[in-house]
Parts: sequence; structure tokens; C-alpha cells
Amino acid sequence: MEPINLDPRYSSAQLPGKCLKCLAEQQLSGCLRLLLADQGDDKELQERYSALLSFLKSPRSRKLHDETEKYLAEGRDVNVKIFPQGGKMKYEIQVGEANEEGGD
Repeated sequence: MEPINLDPRYSSAQLPGKCLKCLAEQQLSGCLRLLLADQGDDKELQERYSALLSFLKSPRSRKLHDETEKYLAEGRDVNVKIFPQGGKMKYEIQVGEANEEGGD
């Protein structure tokens, strides 16, 4: 299964953003809708749903949420990858440079 990518963003006047938890919940809901439409026959989609659900229930998700919020507050781009690996989860945070907005 491919990693699950979550790109949290802060909301601004110009762009709506979502926190890590909201993005995971949104993808979980999307998986559930697709599973119900396909009547649950897609094994990879079932694995993705299970991985997202496990992530949201894990204590590590709260720590990752707090960490990503800290980076977002610094104006940095953040990407979280979730790697489901045989019942265990591996997480990776990629942090970009601080954004410089408003400059000419």
C-alpha cells in the first residue's frame, strides 16, 4: 500500500486550511463513502481506511498534530506521510522552509 499523504495548512483570509486531524478525518470519510459505494470489495481501500482509523485513534497522532501546528505557526510547509506496515504504523514529517509572504 502506498503511503498516505496529509498536507496540513493554516487557514488565512485567502485560503482555507485544515489541521492534521481534520485531513485524516476527511480522508477517512472519503474512504468510507467509497467502501459503501463499492460494497467493501476493494482490499487496498479497506487497508487505507483501517490505517487512517488506527492513526486517528493512536496517541502518536496527537503528538504529530501538535508538532505540525508548531511548524505551521512558524510559517513552514508541512507534509505528514503515514506508512502502514503489517499492523504497525510508521510516520514521517517533512518540513519545508519558512514561507515569505507579502514581499516584492
